[in-house]
Amino acid sequence: VQLQASGGGLVQPGGSLRLSCAASGNIFSFGTAGWYRQAPGEQRELVAAISASENTNYADSVKGRFTISRDNARKTVFLQMNSLKPEDTAVYYCNLKFTWLPESWGQGTLVTVSS
Repeated sequence: VQLQASGGGLVQPGGSLRLSCAASGNIFSFGTAGWYRQAPGEQRELVAAISASENTNYADSVKGRFTISRDNARKTVFLQMNSLKPEDTAVYYCNLKFTWLPESWGQGTLVTVSS
């Protein structure tokens, strides 16, 4: 499965961005989709994930500000990011996991929160 992420950019503190990640193939709906991020000098961390049954979980740092969703017909996972903070600055990666296949990663999209 190949993943193509988009939607990053420069935004002021308090602003919003929506990331999208489109998958190839026909098995997207069976996988757990997630967004990770990696800031300079930091380890990659899970931001949010959504299972095939649409159960979601979030990092404590983004709860109440970010929302993950999926559109299986479009084979796309979204991350709506509101009330952005400078500490949200990172490269954001989408991820797709299946129990019977190696996981897939998107190419990363840079989000910069700065005034």
